[in-house]
Parts: sequence; structure tokens; C-alpha cells
Amino acid sequence: MGMTKAALVVADAGPLIHLDELAALDVIGDFSAVIVPDAVWREVQQHRPQALSHPAVKLLRQPMLSASAQVNAVAALYTLHQGEREALALCLQQHITLLLTDDTAARLAAKNLNINAHGTLGLLIRAVRKQHRSPAEVLALLAAIPAQSSLHIRPSLLNDVIAQVKAEWMTDDE
Repeated sequence: MGMTKAALVVADAGPLIHLDELAALDVIGDFSAVIVPDAVWREVQQHRPQALSHPAVKLLRQPMLSASAQVNAVAALYTLHQGEREALALCLQQHITLLLTDDTAARLAAKNLNINAHGTLGLLIRAVRKQHRSPAEVLALLAAIPAQSSLHIRPSLLNDVIAQVKAEWMTDDE
């Protein structure tokens, strides 16, 4: 299915690793580019190097920028790692309003900085909304998370998301 290019986004390691583990990294291929801070790039390179060379996704490695007072303040509050700090700093410095992260603390820090955050689950749901994947395909990916991905998620949350996808997009004959 054809994709129109969406805005630039900044990625933390989690969604890149988890989507690649699910063979679904292409769901972020409609972003014009995914900016990857240097610390995040090194983390993905260590744990899932193949995620950095997916042909459908334009990843741009970004060298470390100068520290941001705003990010330093929330980093101390939420105990953020270097990659998460660099990702948030990039969002602020380049006026990028969407951070891809699965880290709860990073999501809270992003919210504090008025940056939207989407994780692996949200990106899979987005793929259905944008018709990049069928509801049945996304349900199969969601069901595969515990066995095929290193994403740590409460089973009750995953079940709620699966039920939401079924309720919104599945008909009785699917």
C-alpha cells in the first residue's frame, strides 16, 4: 500500500528494536526521516544492528548536541538514560513534536516538555489507522509481542489493546 510521507520524528531505541524483532519496522517508513541520536544509534547497534539498515525506513544518525537545561531538569526528575536525554534534546532543538519511545519515564518527560510520544503499540495501531497494515496483520503482531519481542508490557495492557483493535476494525467475519 502506498504511503505518503509524514513529518520528521526522533526515535529512542525501544521502538526500533521491538518493531524490527516483529519484522514490522516498515510501519515507520512513512516518516520523511527518523532521527536517531548518537547514543540511541549505539544502543541499537549493540542489541539489534539490522534495525539500522531497513530499506523502508530512512534513519538519520545525529551526533550529540549540546545539553539542554530543560532536558537536564526532567532527566534528573525521571532518571533518564543518555539516549533518552539526547532524543528529548533533539526534539526541542529541532522543533520536532513526536518522540518514538517505549520507555515510561521518557514518555512522562516528553509530556512534561510538550512533546508527543508513541511507543511500539501506538505505532502498530497507527499502521492500521493509516492503512499500512490490515487489522488482522496488526492483531497477529500484537499477539506475537510476548514471544518475538523483548518489549516488556503488562499482559492486561496488551489484552486491552488487542480488544481495542478488534472492536474498532474487525468485522464478525474476520
